Amino acid sequence: MERDQQFLEYVIKALVENPDDVKITRTVDEMGVLLTLSVNKDDMGKVIGRSGATAKAIRTILRVVGMKNDARVNLKIEEPEGSERAAGQSMPYERDTTVDDVINDLKNI
Repeated sequence: MERDQQFLEYVIKALVENPDDVKITRTVDEMGVLLTLSVNKDDMGKVIGRSGATAKAIRTILRVVGMKNDARVNLKIEEPEGSERAAGQSMPYERDTTVDDVINDLKNI
């Protein structure tokens, strides 16, 4: 298991009530490393945090871990089956959008 994946697993399992349900897949392509995180639906709030603050902090630290290993690391958090998001409520960006993409969008406003 790579360092970025080990780090993410350690942090997330420390946050959640159901650590056995934490699943992380790691894929590498020309854009860098993508870590896809899946947790129990009851733990989503802890992983995301208020206004996404926890998820943002984890992504920032993952980026630092990636820089130490000369890799660009992104985190994708899977929405679990049966989540409480209201039907028809959409996210402002596609799930594969990175934080860098959003920042670039904001710079262009």
